[in-house]
This record gives sequence, C-alpha cells and structure tokens, in this order.
Amino acid sequence: MATLLLIEDNRDVRENIEEILLLAGYKVLVAQNGKEGVDIASKHTPDLIVCDIMMPELDGYGVLHLLNKSPKTSSIPFIFLTAKAERNDFRRGMEMGADDYITKPFEDIELLNAIEIRLKKSEVLRADITFDQAGISQFFENAERAAKIKLTNPERELQHFRKKQILYQQGARPSALYFIQSGMLKTYKMNEEGKELITGIFKKGDFYGYNALLEDTVYQDFAECLEDCEVMLIPKADFLQLLGSDSQVARKFIRLLSRDIAEHEEKLLNLAYNSLRKRVAIGLVKVNEKFKRAPEDKPRLEISREDLAQVIGTATESLIRTLSDFKSEKLIDISDGKIVVVNEPRLKNLLN
Repeated sequence: MATLLLIEDNRDVRENIEEILLLAGYKVLVAQNGKEGVDIASKHTPDLIVCDIMMPELDGYGVLHLLNKSPKTSSIPFIFLTAKAERNDFRRGMEMGADDYITKPFEDIELLNAIEIRLKKSEVLRADITFDQAGISQFFENAERAAKIKLTNPERELQHFRKKQILYQQGARPSALYFIQSGMLKTYKMNEEGKELITGIFKKGDFYGYNALLEDTVYQDFAECLEDCEVMLIPKADFLQLLGSDSQVARKFIRLLSRDIAEHEEKLLNLAYNSLRKRVAIGLVKVNEKFKRAPEDKPRLEISREDLAQVIGTATESLIRTLSDFKSEKLIDISDGKIVVVNEPRLKNLLN
C-alpha cells in the first residue's frame, strides 16, 4: 500500500481529498500547512506528495524547495494543487522540479490518475543504479518504460581510446554524451602562449561533455585520455529525450549526471529547463516558416502536438507545458487547438 502525504490548509478541501485517497486504498498522511508537511515528509518519507500552492507561513514552492535540499526527500514525486490559472505557476514549478499540476476544481478521477501514473513511474525508476555500463544501460531501459520513449541506440557499446588520444577538440560541435567505464581523462584549454590549462579531471563512473549539449554550443575545451579508456557514447538525441520526456525521468537522470552534488544538480536543472524552451522555440520557428506563404503571414500551424513534439525531440507533456508558457508570454496564440506565432522576433530571441 502506497503512502501519500496531503498538504492542504483548507479543512473542507483537505478532508474531501483525504476521503478520496483512503477510498482508493492509499495510506494517507495529512498536514495542515507547509511547515508541518515538510516535517512529516522528513520523518516518514511518503511515496508521493500532493501539496497546495497557496498556503500561509510556507507555501507549496517553499515546501518543494526544502524537500529538494534533502537527499532523503528530493526524489519523492510531487503534485501541486492550485486554484490559480496563471501560467507562471506552471513555469515556476517546472523549474523547481514539480511532477504534475492539478487545477482546482478537479474531478476525483483526474487526481487519482495523476497519482497512479506518478507512482508507477517512481517504482520503475526507484532501483539503485551502479555507475558502470550495465547500470547505466539498465537506467535507460527503465526510463524507456517509465516515459514511454524509444531511444535510438539500444546497444550502447563501449569505444576504446588510447592514452593521449583526443576525444574532442575545442570548437567542435557535440554529438554525444560521454560516460567513462574505465580509465581517466582530462579537459583543458590552451592560452595564447600555447600553455595548457586543465579545466577538469574525469574518472570511472563520470559523465562529461553535457554542458555543450545543454547549452547547444561548441566545446569550450579539449578532452584527452590520461590513460587507456573505455567510454560509452550516448547520442545527443537520446540525451535530450531523457531530459525532455518526463520530469521524474529527467530528475533521476540529472542526479546521475551530477552524482547527487546539490550545486551541480541545480545548475543542470536550470540548463535543462532553458534548453527545453530553446528547443521548442527553434521547432516553432522552423515549422512556422514551412507554413508561411508570404513573409508577413501568421499561419495557423496545422500540426498535432504529438508530431510537433517529435520534430522538436521532446515529450508531448513537456511541449504542452512550454507552449502554455509561450502563450502566457504572448509569443504565440492557440485557437481551436491550432498554434499561431504572434511575436516571431521575440521567439527568435530565445534562440540566442
């Protein structure tokens, strides 16, 4: 039986949701405010948290922020309840790592379905990962099942590099994420006098090369083997899918990349979110150009969300949330399900 934590300051709403969850067969812990909720979560580590946003003393964002700071509670699936319709709520929560939103008023089945989906994904992703070829491959398999995605490289074979061999050069475009199965490598820059400045040392179990992928830029340094190395190359398309397919999968993947170092994890989360906005902007600009019949046209984009998500290389859920952000920022309009780019210059500015 899964244990859920409900954090809600409104007594009538709290008691109604608690009854729904009990009837559905869950064990339910209840908190009347955010501070109490953080305390209960820290003591009991529930399987999932349902939390109101607007609460006195400590709001839902504060609750999520505090829980994300603790390794014990940072991986708990988190669903926001909100009576507010502003899209900046969704955007702020996405940046902080929320898994889902339910807007009040809601149907019982809507809440129960959201909880069931998140619990199933959490179960698939809960397994401990070893930092070797087998462990990383197992995570990819689990992620495919949890997020219902298909990665491009099922084999994920190791490539062998000799000591002093260059893996990539400064100025090259990135095409893959690197995972070190064995050996050691360094990254470095060259100054004007030709002197080498080491920027990083990476060993067995480390990922590297992800900053250039996330920022969609060229490598800022060289990578060279310090000894013979075995390296797994993870294609860029798979890397972006793992970050854009589902928030639970993305957070688990980012924890693997950062090795649970909070500072690195926060930076990666911010980079991943900004990368998603940029990718959606690029996709919209490209598709909009295809539909134009004249330079000043503002065509209705006759393309499904699923097809657009495939063009961009992200999950439909992530695309829809980002489109909602863009609509609230008046970059696009959505009428009868069709997208119209209303401010193409500002949308293009996101690409810089």
